[in-house]
Amino acid sequence: MGEEDLIEKKEEPLEKAAEGEEKTGAETLSPGAELAELRDKYLRLYAEFENYKKRVQKDKEELLRYGNESLLYEILPVIDTLEMALKHSEDGVSEGLTEGVERTLREFQRVAEKFGLTTIPAAGRPFDPSVHHAMSQVERPDVEDKIVVEEFRKGYLFGDKVLRPSLVAVSRRPAENEKANLNTNETEEE
Repeated sequence: MGEEDLIEKKEEPLEKAAEGEEKTGAETLSPGAELAELRDKYLRLYAEFENYKKRVQKDKEELLRYGNESLLYEILPVIDTLEMALKHSEDGVSEGLTEGVERTLREFQRVAEKFGLTTIPAAGRPFDPSVHHAMSQVERPDVEDKIVVEEFRKGYLFGDKVLRPSLVAVSRRPAENEKANLNTNETEEE
């Protein structure tokens, strides 16, 4: 048996199988229809692959953009603690220690800003529930309604994402002024 004999024997079962499929198949496709079907499958597969590539690229960009988020979130309590230490050391007992804490805090803030962490402005700004978390309301006749009057804990943004909202106190006009304003409005309408 030569090599040619083996090739012929291998082709025979394949040809018989193909003939059997054509004969037993319920529907036979013309070469043009089969080509159109294969082309359609190819186009669908190509489109799926392109969508996959786009999705992977988007995931990669987000990973690069927000990869340090958990690390920065864990650093926030350290920054808070240093800020509280500075606030409590204003009595001037140990200036050297205060200066060291200030330098450490500035360095932490510099590194955090380098990686995209920014503070959320709060005091004196209108209350924004997407970046501020209201802890209390304070009646203040000298301030407009829904203005942040006190910041209990700083909030931070990581890129364009809120990493931690600011904890704030929000102004509210005193109830007496509201009643007086309602009475004034009623007499103006009459």
